[in-house]
Amino acid sequence: MSKKRKKTKKGKSENITEKLKAKIVALLNSKPDYDYTPKQVVRRLGFRRKDYNREIPFVMAQLEREEKITMLSQGAYKSNRKPNICVGKIDHVNPRFAYVISDDSEQDIYIKGRDLKNAMHGDTVKVSISPRRHGKHPEGTVMEIIQRGKDELVGRIEFSPRFAFVVPDNKKFHQDMFVPLEKTLGAAHNDKVIIKISQWPAHDKSPEGEIIYVLGKAGDNEAEIHSIMAEFDLPFEFPQHVIEAAEKISDRITAAEIKKRKDFRDTLTFTIDPEDAKDFDDALSFQTLENGNYEIGVHIADVTHYVQLDSSLEKEGYDRATSVYLVDRTVPMLPERLSNGLCSLRPNEDKLTFAAVFEMNKEAQIVNEWFGRTIIHSDRRFTYEDAQEGIENGEGDHAEVLVLLNELAKKMRTRRFGSGAVNFETTEVRFTLDEKGKPLGVVPKVRKDAHKLIEEFMLLANKQVATFIYNTKKGKDKNTFVYRSHDYPDPEKISTFASFARRFGHEVKTEDEAVSKSLNKLLSEVEGKPEENVLQQLAIRAMAKAKYTTEPMGHFGLAFAHYTHFTSPIRRYPDMMVHRLLQHYLDGGKSVDADDYESKCEHSSEREKRAADAERASIKFKQVEFMQNAEDKAFEGVISGVTEWGIFVEILETKCEGMVRMADLKDDFYEFDEEYYRVIGRNNKRIYSLGDKVFVRVTNTDIDRRTIDLEFVEEEDLPALEQ
Repeated sequence: MSKKRKKTKKGKSENITEKLKAKIVALLNSKPDYDYTPKQVVRRLGFRRKDYNREIPFVMAQLEREEKITMLSQGAYKSNRKPNICVGKIDHVNPRFAYVISDDSEQDIYIKGRDLKNAMHGDTVKVSISPRRHGKHPEGTVMEIIQRGKDELVGRIEFSPRFAFVVPDNKKFHQDMFVPLEKTLGAAHNDKVIIKISQWPAHDKSPEGEIIYVLGKAGDNEAEIHSIMAEFDLPFEFPQHVIEAAEKISDRITAAEIKKRKDFRDTLTFTIDPEDAKDFDDALSFQTLENGNYEIGVHIADVTHYVQLDSSLEKEGYDRATSVYLVDRTVPMLPERLSNGLCSLRPNEDKLTFAAVFEMNKEAQIVNEWFGRTIIHSDRRFTYEDAQEGIENGEGDHAEVLVLLNELAKKMRTRRFGSGAVNFETTEVRFTLDEKGKPLGVVPKVRKDAHKLIEEFMLLANKQVATFIYNTKKGKDKNTFVYRSHDYPDPEKISTFASFARRFGHEVKTEDEAVSKSLNKLLSEVEGKPEENVLQQLAIRAMAKAKYTTEPMGHFGLAFAHYTHFTSPIRRYPDMMVHRLLQHYLDGGKSVDADDYESKCEHSSEREKRAADAERASIKFKQVEFMQNAEDKAFEGVISGVTEWGIFVEILETKCEGMVRMADLKDDFYEFDEEYYRVIGRNNKRIYSLGDKVFVRVTNTDIDRRTIDLEFVEEEDLPALEQ
């Protein structure tokens, strides 16, 4: 009997040892870049039975003898597993976790806050990917900070008796920045400032820095807009030498220059632009030919005639890469002397242009085309409102031509959608501002026929220029060119979107060839319905991002085999590259270096994203400022986004978006259902889902963080709230 018991105990002991080995190896393998002492392993595994914990040092030594783990010189142990390593950038979503976005990984890598190793948003890091997963994402640990993302941040300074600190504007920086009192540059409490970080966070220490620029009092329009510009590294002004270079350019057009160009000065030519536009970079010319066809010229400002390669203007234009349109101002790509003067196609002035000229029949089909440099003399500057009135009433200057061009544009548009172009018509807003920049109202932008007329002819010019260059060289080795490409949607994203649309009774086909027509059918079906905006936004999110590239990949959204940007060189650097390359190939030049131009394309795409982010931030600032006057008022809204920490609601009346925080939902504990974009009450089973109509009240607005806090309001409580 005793022998039998002894054997059983031995069997149990061996079994426990093997389990301990498995637990220890799994712990070390989960973070192969970490090393653990036996005491740390005891704490991490934390068995209740003391005899298990006492065994751990002996079991680790045994594992080392078995070469399953490695002992380091200081008595700690490390995994033998080679870590799966990648390099990427930190996207610090909230204090609890971040993602690393890497070209080396198909999915973003989830990083717990404690595993960031003091890395901050935007830093480039080396990450060890563990076998564990967080939902759909692999989980990892930061091994090394390779490069800090930004050493200058914008925020609001606050003072205490012995020191000051800066609260960053960017919501993805979750630590306040310590500032010694002697390094505050005379800033006052609650000023917006730029801080330069001199000491990065380490252990429990906050980042430390000094104030290098005082922007003004928080909440003031100038201070806030300058804060946004600084946050996105937008330049406040042009360097003096660049302004001087622009001022030196002669506005005289020589007879020799005119001889090099097709002369359209006697052909009817006009521009159609917004009422407040200052730079007019495109014009249309029109004449009826003897054969009954129409000659329509798309004339674009010849910026590269004035901005020479390797000049200071060229370098500045390349660095900025795009004009940025904030709510109350423009940050231009080129100095005013060029953008609003020399290159602007103002009426009643001779102007140098680069043109795509088309002979079209009455069905808007191209019979002939020509590309080259021109000179024009605009006869009329139309606003969109002027042109729309001529189209609708058939009266006023050149109304007959406007009506005819509109008919041709409609035919081209119908053909484009018939070929599979996706008809996204998102609602944009603009603000009416007082003289101090305070928002007085939010007005949705309405796109009418005049807007669509210009859009259609610009699309035509862009498409035909790209197609022409693509066909200049036969065979596989094409001439290097700058294309604007838009890839097919990611199959997984479009499949997820299709599943969601099905909940509203809409069918979306996911095969490449059928996606666009299926999307158009859906967008047509939801027009005017509650779910319209949500489904449209989700469809846009499912799309790939358009970018500049030397690869002739085509444009899915427009259903064009080849597409470029030719029509806005005053405000986009890629258009300048296109103008130079087009002339180079028209002159019989050989193909240029693809790697050089691909690098320029990548830079332009990055700058374009920066501009879009800054523009969104300025709109959000004005929305928050506008909604400050609406606290405690109830609004009807639609759920526009659902995350694990909150429910986003777009207020229908003002098109402003706020968030109901999950922590503020007191009637139940709500769980996030990522697959179906909804949250569900654990006990009451109440569901808040994307696209639901809800009533909300503004509880708080935060200008610094550009956030609007909301709470749900029951419909039966509305009359009491409105009294």
